[in-house]
Amino acid sequence: MKFYSTNKKTSPVSLHDAVVRGLAADKGLFMPEVIRRFPPAFYQNMKEMTLREISFVVAEAFFGEDVEADKLQEIVFDALNFDIPLVRVADNRYSLELFHGPTLAFKDVGARFMARLLGYFNRQEKRQVNVLVATSGDTGSAVANGFLDVPGVKVFVLYPQGKVSEIQEKQFTTLGHNITALEVSGTFDDCQALVKSAFMDPELNEKLYLTSANSINVARFLPQAFYYFYAYAQLCGMVEHPEQVVFSVPSGNFGNLTAGLIAKRMGLPVKRFIAANNRNDVFLQYLRTGSYDPRPSIATIANAMDVGDPSNFARILDLYGHSHEAICADISGVSYTDDEIRRTMRDTFRREQYLLDPHGACGYQALVDGLQPGEIGICLETASPAKFLDTVSDAVGETIAMPEKLRKFMQGEKQSILMPVGFNAFKHFLLNQQ
Repeated sequence: MKFYSTNKKTSPVSLHDAVVRGLAADKGLFMPEVIRRFPPAFYQNMKEMTLREISFVVAEAFFGEDVEADKLQEIVFDALNFDIPLVRVADNRYSLELFHGPTLAFKDVGARFMARLLGYFNRQEKRQVNVLVATSGDTGSAVANGFLDVPGVKVFVLYPQGKVSEIQEKQFTTLGHNITALEVSGTFDDCQALVKSAFMDPELNEKLYLTSANSINVARFLPQAFYYFYAYAQLCGMVEHPEQVVFSVPSGNFGNLTAGLIAKRMGLPVKRFIAANNRNDVFLQYLRTGSYDPRPSIATIANAMDVGDPSNFARILDLYGHSHEAICADISGVSYTDDEIRRTMRDTFRREQYLLDPHGACGYQALVDGLQPGEIGICLETASPAKFLDTVSDAVGETIAMPEKLRKFMQGEKQSILMPVGFNAFKHFLLNQQ
């Protein structure tokens, strides 16, 4: 399959080139030329299928023309060595728990898939690949752990100094080996700008083999469609008539929501989506006004969503032919303050005995506020509450235990390199890493 740029100023490329380049030459994001619709029989049989089986079918639709079936199945099955359970919280509201992977965040799905796909391509070429990834929280840990010790791959994680939780920071600054953490004296948007500038720099791209593991990379964001199908399959086994399904998606860089929109294009019977924001709500303002006005991000307790210029907005525009009306027909938006997020965590824990993290709290509150009669709501619980121990414990009034997975990370020694926001310093650093 070929992948085209959302800017449509360059020729479509192969899957290999889309994955390795990350960003198109015209600065656009890659999209698959074809989004295949599955036959009704697939949806009728899904509730009998496992996460791995469903994911392999979806993966074949995007990657099957370029990767042998047995190799693709190996990639999918190895990447998804954990479950993603759908849990009923209350009434017609459900939580899709995406935090059962090795770094306890939803990004384990895309990061582990991409690491294995890139490793597959890299074994064929035998050259060093440099992965650049900007993180506002969980992306860095998922990518770093997914790519740890992958032969021929170096990973550089850029993160905003003082704006990620200690647990998140420890998950990618304590690994060593082929993982380098760059602590940028700015915001997530500054980190993302450095990564994009690197891809556009002729000298860097002539001397280095660069790619990105952010959700701008098709191998990172497309696999996120897997768990929308799996959520629906589980729902089919829990309710008699799973119609009128609404997905509420905590939204930062909007890769997660975009993957859901693509799942709907493939025929998944979703009624609508809710984009749940913290105070960084440029997308909500777009829905209300039709005008997209990026602005500097604001620090919140749902820090992985602190994005003022979400990259995947370009993909949403492309999917809907830049029609504001069409986008609004499928997606609504909400925004919550830190106090409202804390209140949701507290109230849900007290009433339902269910623990939410700050990001999932945005998604869950959107269901509480916005579900219509007859609708079934699924909130994407994107990270373990234990990754935000102090915030969650303060909100619910109880001490939350730290899982053993996280305790091991916390025992490691932080290793990071301070980096200014200026591109020249970052470029000089990269050129001296070979």
